[in-house]
Amino acid sequence: MVSSHVVDSPRAQAGPRATLWRRLPPLLLVLALLAAPLLGGDFFAYQIALFLIYGIATQGVALCWGRLGFLPLGHALFFGLGAYLAGGALKAAETEPLWLLGLLAALLLPALLAWGIARLVFARSQGSGPYFSLITLAMTMLGFLAAQQWSSVTGGFNGMVDIPEWEWFDRYGDFYWLVAAVVLVSTLTVSALLRRPLGVLWDGIAQNEDRMQLFGYATDRIKARAYALSAVLAALAGALFALHQGIVTPQAMGFVLSTEFVIWAAVGGKTSPYGAVLGAVLIGYVSAELRDSFAYWEVFVALIFIAVVRFMPTGLVGWLAGRCAPPALAAQAGRTPAPGAPVCSAEPGLHFKGVEVQRSGVRILNGLSLSLEGPGIRAVIGPNGAGKTSAFNAMTGRLPVRGGSIWINGRNMTGRPAWQVARQGVGRKLQIPSVFPDLSVGLNLALALWAGRLSGLDVIRRAPLAWHSALQDELLRRFPELLAHWNQPAGSLSQGQRQALELVMTFLPEPALLLLDEPCAGLSPAETRRMITAICEIVAQLGAAALLIEHDLTAVAEIGGEVYVLHQGSLLAQGSLAEMQADPAVRNVYAGARK
Repeated sequence: MVSSHVVDSPRAQAGPRATLWRRLPPLLLVLALLAAPLLGGDFFAYQIALFLIYGIATQGVALCWGRLGFLPLGHALFFGLGAYLAGGALKAAETEPLWLLGLLAALLLPALLAWGIARLVFARSQGSGPYFSLITLAMTMLGFLAAQQWSSVTGGFNGMVDIPEWEWFDRYGDFYWLVAAVVLVSTLTVSALLRRPLGVLWDGIAQNEDRMQLFGYATDRIKARAYALSAVLAALAGALFALHQGIVTPQAMGFVLSTEFVIWAAVGGKTSPYGAVLGAVLIGYVSAELRDSFAYWEVFVALIFIAVVRFMPTGLVGWLAGRCAPPALAAQAGRTPAPGAPVCSAEPGLHFKGVEVQRSGVRILNGLSLSLEGPGIRAVIGPNGAGKTSAFNAMTGRLPVRGGSIWINGRNMTGRPAWQVARQGVGRKLQIPSVFPDLSVGLNLALALWAGRLSGLDVIRRAPLAWHSALQDELLRRFPELLAHWNQPAGSLSQGQRQALELVMTFLPEPALLLLDEPCAGLSPAETRRMITAICEIVAQLGAAALLIEHDLTAVAEIGGEVYVLHQGSLLAQGSLAEMQADPAVRNVYAGARK
């Protein structure tokens, strides 16, 4: 049996030193929150409370930017909405206490708006990061204008004034402790999510969204939900801001504040909720102190931002963690069987019916028609530019289909996005190994194993971090080097090891149809034989169908089965390898024979 190795946490660390390191940040945060009013007095605590409030909103920016890889430039929109809605509810509650329910709306409405924006943007294209940033920037500008012009509701330029404080909390005294408690809860909550499968999914999207979609993860929906969560943090901060200040002006929804959120996240550390709070408090307080005494304080803050981005790209917290955190250790023992993989009800099959693909006026697939039914391995061969990889791209939604149809496992999947194709029981290995370079080998395999298995609240439970399957054990026996590098970043592996890792990742969801694009590229003869043996035996074990692109005819001969020859975007011939080698048309275009 394979030795017991599982992922203990997203950072795959174990042991007393690592446990102490994980507990140190919350302990330091608690001590700092306790020390502020005791060392500086009530007014100092009042000042720090404001920057702690900003820190909560900055955590939302850091979540999107540092963990999912897209930068929101308009988080002040949700901060301002939360502030105005909470302020309005508190003022109305002075005459009718039921209006206090409006505080809940102050959190939910910004979250719904954020979710809607993200769904509209990310559903159209996964690579829409720059457009998303610009759209959020435009939204906060619109919000600022609305806050200025809608004076009957917002108070216009003068703002919404006379917002009452809660009778339980003095604005200049006890209110600090409410803010401190909310900061502690938000920080611990986000930190806990980052250590659960959901945090690994977020990291996977940031590092390789293409691969996540090929596993069947609806990344646009995951990003929309994360953006909604970040909006809740911003709106919560806005509600506290209204209580803290007693007034909300359009500047609370302005671009300048949005920019400050980004700067604070970058300086403190955009990958950590602790970094977000540290950046907001540190830079915010320094700016406030310098504003009245140093004419060029904005230049000073800008220089700090530039220096941190240049010399400490992970921020202060990331820089400290890189020097003080313990190295990754062997993952703890303990294994839990994963739920069964989704079963495809139809027999594995693939049908191209006159598929046309064109890009920039160049016809890539020219009425391609081919069919395969039932389990077994088939090979696709042809000269460079024949359309082999393009056919796979058309199948998995990476190239737009202009004509014809593609049927996979009994369903018409023409033009469907990659994640929907994957959920139809399709697994794909890319021509260049596609892994998550900054995640450990163990977490790369976990993301593959979870595909189609995570459901409901599994994303916030620790149990899936210890899942394994019989197929995973079998594959690790065949590729023991993956166990040897279990806690190392996948980006540090050699070419052959990355090929093996991606192949194992492709098999783990147990797909009914496998698309394998040159799995032996860059391998030695011995590695090629091992790879071909594993492919043949695992495909047979799964009862799957596999379509394999390969230039090495020796490997094709070892695989056996039917061979498809593509030329100029269409099917030239099909049959056994011996028949293809004897076919004059194939020899003319592929084997190099002259006319």
